[in-house]
Amino acid sequence: MTQQSASAGKKVLIIGAGTAGMAAAITLSRIGLKVDLIDINPNWGALGAGLTITGPTLRALKQLGVYDEVTNQAYVGEGIQVCDPQGNPLRILPTPMLEDADTAGSGGIMRPTMHSIMHKYVKDAGIEMRLGITADAFDQGEHAVTVAFSDGTSGRYDFVLGSDGVLSKTRQMLFPDAPKAEYTGQSCWRLFLKRPASVERRTYFLGGPVKVGFTPVSKDHMYMFLLERCEQRWQEPEDNYKNLKQLLEGYDGILADIRESLTEADNPNINFRPLECFDLPGPWYKGRILLIGDSAHPTTPQLASGAGMGIEDALVLAEIFAEEANVEKAFAQFMQRREQRCRLVTQSSMEIGRLEQQRAPVEAQTAVVSKALELLKEAI
Repeated sequence: MTQQSASAGKKVLIIGAGTAGMAAAITLSRIGLKVDLIDINPNWGALGAGLTITGPTLRALKQLGVYDEVTNQAYVGEGIQVCDPQGNPLRILPTPMLEDADTAGSGGIMRPTMHSIMHKYVKDAGIEMRLGITADAFDQGEHAVTVAFSDGTSGRYDFVLGSDGVLSKTRQMLFPDAPKAEYTGQSCWRLFLKRPASVERRTYFLGGPVKVGFTPVSKDHMYMFLLERCEQRWQEPEDNYKNLKQLLEGYDGILADIRESLTEADNPNINFRPLECFDLPGPWYKGRILLIGDSAHPTTPQLASGAGMGIEDALVLAEIFAEEANVEKAFAQFMQRREQRCRLVTQSSMEIGRLEQQRAPVEAQTAVVSKALELLKEAI
């Protein structure tokens, strides 16, 4: 049953049907808002090997109502195993949560699996979704926003959410002078693999020339990530396995086994992506249009919190709009609750990335992770 609220009956357009956009569609529809959801991709879906999930993200998924599906179809556990390049265990980083969270402290899931779970809830809510369409112009009035779409249609909305990612077109239209995404100096390799019994939890291999890690995504599978310091480039797919083998030289144990097993047949399953981010000054809104998720606070993957921050945005928005019908006041409250927490993630992630590129001592790298996770366990 739809919960009535101060904003029931308002109409909202959400631009971008990724994790944050779908989460916002779900939460706002539950408090009685009428939601239109669009995405630029006509072949909309989820790509990529896997998604690491922190305890705070699992808590957000529980609040969203999808935690049981995630635990049934993915991996949840506790702690992060830190190893040296030879595979020798060094320590386990705790993944703390508040006692009343009632969730695991860590996890991992295949991106298509997460996408499928959330899409089901969007469909069940009866939310209208249009694919292969963009918002090309906004005409903001005192009480509404009129949006012109790429298919020649238009719509009138009480407010608009831009959730269209790091390269957000909405952000470009709203804040033409905003900072652009910049290369961090690192690129990320990802590969989906069978999960050996010895991989019991999330695992880091630190102290070598590159950072390598495992994230279990089910009982039988995991994905490996490798962070390489390099000049920005775009990798030719046919060279993927050769370059990944070379980067794994000098590593022993399970990483040596993976290196030896790599063949040309693995090329399609190896993903390579330069890491980009930027710091968008607040406020993340203008008039009746607000940016959420990666459109407002994109982050590198070091803290594994990008998706979680987007889901938290959606939960906070629904909580605010349930009590506050005035859009400007609601957006101001959103910034008060979200800006500092999201900056903690982006700034900590970038700091970890800098330490990784400097090959800083293991203790220095893990200290930033531990401090950030301790702060993030606090309720949103």
